[in-house]
Amino acid sequence: MKKRTETFSLGIYLLFVAALTSSMLLCICLGSVSIALSDTVTALHNSLWGLEIPAGIAKSIILNVRLPRVLNVALVGAALSLCGAAMQGLLRNPLADGSTLGVSSGASLGAVLALALGITLPGTTHGGVMLMAMLFAFLALVAILGLAYGLDRSLSTNSIILIGVIFSMFASSLINLIISFAGERIKSITFWTMGSLSGTHFGHSLILGVAVLVLGGVILGYSRELNAFAIGEENARHIGVNVRRVKLIILVAVSALIGICVSISGTIGFVGLVVPHMTRMLTGPNHKRLLPASLFAGAIFLLLADLVARTLLRPVELSIGVVTSLVGAAAFVAIFWRTRKAG
Repeated sequence: MKKRTETFSLGIYLLFVAALTSSMLLCICLGSVSIALSDTVTALHNSLWGLEIPAGIAKSIILNVRLPRVLNVALVGAALSLCGAAMQGLLRNPLADGSTLGVSSGASLGAVLALALGITLPGTTHGGVMLMAMLFAFLALVAILGLAYGLDRSLSTNSIILIGVIFSMFASSLINLIISFAGERIKSITFWTMGSLSGTHFGHSLILGVAVLVLGGVILGYSRELNAFAIGEENARHIGVNVRRVKLIILVAVSALIGICVSISGTIGFVGLVVPHMTRMLTGPNHKRLLPASLFAGAIFLLLADLVARTLLRPVELSIGVVTSLVGAAAFVAIFWRTRKAG
């Protein structure tokens, strides 16, 4: 009898598409104000084809509030999950995700600094926060890779992880220091650091969509090389993989994608760590299947987490980072227990 991973096919992706579509519709319908599924479908259909939306349908809530938020949540979840899967394959470390590089911490540091100092861009609402988060994400990557190269010219996995963890601790200390002197801005900074996609709009969707399409496409394009990394860097080098070049390209793509996500959503933990593990149980370790499946699984996971954050204590809204941390921690313990027991 064939194993499940051997029979993984297009049918599974169709199930992922169906699950993602259902999750998005559910998240648009439910919230502080519940909307009938028929009204939601009618509003979306008529808006798509330029038809008039019947009176009595909450057009503004569906199209201007929930739809952009749902799109942004799905894109952020997909991006973070893809980055986590790529990092775990690249570093051959099951505990790795995008934050292992310290890039998430760097992006958070830049965003917190922008919030504390009130840095803005003319004509934009959160342009200053986005710009500073992306800038500090790239500066963090340059600093980490520079230090790793100074210590180890081969840019070994252990060196990158060690320096990434040290940088994350350093950035976290600076963030706490900034919060201590933030004054009246401390509430907004604290809420942002816990992760939230409330108030996001279609402009953010465009930015995230382009980022996932371009940078995610780069990562997906190196699935074969990530499979080679699974058997070790030396073996990958022997079969013709340019280890340093591939590693740098994937690290830059992951860092840029995480920086963009953090600038819009804040810090959302455990998505890139837990979701690839859960997906790997279905697809197996082959990155040609794992990476695309992680995109769908991450989007679905974060959509459901955001739904819980919006509805659990409504009308009060929880931070999505709190929900993902609680669910992710429990899921990771269960996965770790199952793995150890199977081993």
